[in-house]
Parts: sequence; structure tokens; C-alpha cells
Amino acid sequence: MSSVFFILSLSIVSLLLPSISSHEFKLDGKVLVLDESNFDAAISSFDFIFVDFYAPWCGHCKRLSPELDKAAPMLSGLKKPIAIAKIDAEKYSRLATKYEIDGYPTLKIFMNGVPTDYYGPRKADKLVRYLKKFVAPDVTLLESDSGVAEFVEAAGTFFPIFIGFDVDESALSKVAIKFKKKAWFSVAKDFSEKAMDLYDFDKAPALVALHPSFNEQNVFYGPFEDKFVEEFIQQSLLPLTLPISPDSLKLLKDDKRKIVLTIFEDETHYEAKQFIKLLRGAASANREFVFAYVSFNQWQEFAEAFEVDGKTSLPKMVVWDGNEIYFSVIGSEKIESEDQGSQITLFLERYKDGKTIEKTFGPSFFGYITSLLGMRTVYILVFLVAVIFLIATIGKEEPLVVGGRDRSELAAAAAVADSRDERASDDKED
Repeated sequence: MSSVFFILSLSIVSLLLPSISSHEFKLDGKVLVLDESNFDAAISSFDFIFVDFYAPWCGHCKRLSPELDKAAPMLSGLKKPIAIAKIDAEKYSRLATKYEIDGYPTLKIFMNGVPTDYYGPRKADKLVRYLKKFVAPDVTLLESDSGVAEFVEAAGTFFPIFIGFDVDESALSKVAIKFKKKAWFSVAKDFSEKAMDLYDFDKAPALVALHPSFNEQNVFYGPFEDKFVEEFIQQSLLPLTLPISPDSLKLLKDDKRKIVLTIFEDETHYEAKQFIKLLRGAASANREFVFAYVSFNQWQEFAEAFEVDGKTSLPKMVVWDGNEIYFSVIGSEKIESEDQGSQITLFLERYKDGKTIEKTFGPSFFGYITSLLGMRTVYILVFLVAVIFLIATIGKEEPLVVGGRDRSELAAAAAVADSRDERASDDKED
């Protein structure tokens, strides 16, 4: 009798399985509409699924929606297809809380059920190119000069590109898996002297790092042991000089190096561009630091956190730990207009010698909070401040720490626009 019940149970389960299997979700080139009842099933049904957490009233979300409609059929047709889905995160707040959604739209790609924040472009063609990276081989094998050129073009400008010319694939495989979400990796076994000239290396094996969007490249000639290869790649994930913005701050989150930060009045001025060239030279010789810069005119709230205002003599250099602490270098508080290369060298020498004053960020204001925190977080803070005001009849503003690296608020604020040339002032709404 028990065997009969067992068979009946199996039959019932087999009838129910199709409703929770991937057959419920067809890759027909359309965006899947999810809710709390089918979200987990959808995530588990696809190896790769790109999810748009949106709010119906959000203007950015409305502009993104037709781009996702265009991208869906292209991504579903890949050899390793990527599904696109969307969910009303405001309506289904439990899921929004689970995945720490506090701005719209928030985009994530789930790879075998594991979510990764997406900060890439949002135009359909660029989005497709960007997402192809997640299903690409860990290391691509290139057989000719044309193969190298095609690989670089297909990779686009949103990730750094590493090409190992005559480098053994095994020397890159481990680190390629570790950094797959952050860079493209390849090895070229058959190439000409023309390729050597183009990528500026004079012997092989050589590992070339390209930053197409910054027009930068670096070469590593070994040793090709795991430790040294990983160190080079870790240091080369960022360009030699990184412009600071809400977008690029996210790139610093996983880099533990101190940041040599230069504050300009305006990075577009000729004098600033010349100074940045000098910074690149210093950065190349001092890879233990990240070299970055920010403009007072472009991001005043951020610059003010380092005691810069309209009367400050610029450029100004400090060393920042990426969180609440930064260091002013004694004797190098001001950068004069003459022989600035020597002044940069002296600044670094004095810092290494410990001739510094440690400082922490002081209270800030609402405009800067909104640039770093998700708006939902801001509303909670404002509400709490209002309650305190009513209870204690005081109007003090809550102190803010500017910190960047280990705060989930920064991750919520750092969303990347379609390219460096197509940045919007904000791409999330409250």
C-alpha cells in the first residue's frame, strides 16, 4: 500500500514540476515580468539573468525600458543566452529589501543565482556588448593580428583588456577567473612585429594592459608566477590617473591602496591637463598608490570635504584612505606653478617619510548626502532628524562621513552611465 502512495506522490510532484521549471520562462526575446511569486524560480531557471529593479514613476526607468526591449532578443540569441527581466521593486518591497535596493533603477545580473551589481551602459547595443562579457570564456585564445584587433574591438571600452603575447594560458587562467567581472583576458600565440609596435612591447612573453577609454596601456614582462601576475593585474584594473565622480568611486571600493588625490579648480583647463600628465608619470613609478583627481567646479561637495573652497589655492594634493581619513603633507600644502613635477615627487617623499597631518571629515550637508546615499536612506535620516528636533527642540544636522570603500551607501550611489562622454548628472531617482 505504501508503494502505491509513493508512486502517487511521485506522479503529483512530476505534474507540479513544469510550473516551477524553466519551461515557465521562455526565452522568446521578450523581457520577463517578475513578481514575488516567481522571482526565485526565474533566478534559478537561467544561468544568466539580468534584472531591472524599477519603480513605475521613475523617469530613468521609463527611458531604460525600451532599451531593455531592444536588447532582450539579442541576448536571448547568444550561444550562452542571457534572460532579461524586470520587477516593480517598490511594489514588492520584500525583495527590494533583500537585495538592498534604495534607488531606481537598480540593475543586477544573476550568474548561477549569484547577484552582481551592474554599472555598465544602458543603451541597447552597448548593454548587449557589455553583458556578453559575463558569458565569454575566462581567457580567449587569439590566433593572429586580426584576431587580436577583433577581440579588442569586441571588448569595447568599459573594462580594461589584458592580452598575453606568447604568455602561457595557465599563467592567466587563475587570475582571469578571479577578475572576470572586472576585465577581459586573452592570450595571443601568433602575432607580427606590427602588433608589437602597435601595443608598444619589444619582447615576448609580454602581458599588455589596455584602458581604451583612457587611452592608456602598460606592459608587464614577468615573472609570470601567480603572485606577480595578480599584483600587476590588480594595479592595472584602474587607469594611471582616475577622475573622481560618483561613478568612479565604486571602482575604488575593492582597492586597498592609498589614494593620492589632486583637487583642481577645473580639470578641463589647460594647466590641469598638463598637471595630469605629470601625475601619470608619478603614478607609473609609484604603483603602490592610486592617483586620482577631482574638479572643484565639477563636484564641489566632494572637494569641500578636503577643506577646499572658492578661496583655496589650487591644485591641492592630499593622500586619502578611501574612507574618513586623509593626510595633509607638511611643506606641500600648496602646489606652485613652477616645476610641478619636482613638487609632486617631493610631496610623495614627504608622505613616505611620515611628514603628515592626519585629518578626518567633518559634518557635511544635505546636498552631499544625496550624492552618496540612496534617496530612501536620505528620507529616513531626514525623518529621524525631524523627530529629534521635535523631541529635543534642536536643529542640528546629523554628521556625515564621506567614506567610500566599505559602505553599502556608496555602492547604491555609484551607477555608471553609457560611457565617459555620455554621463548624466544622475541616473537613479528616489
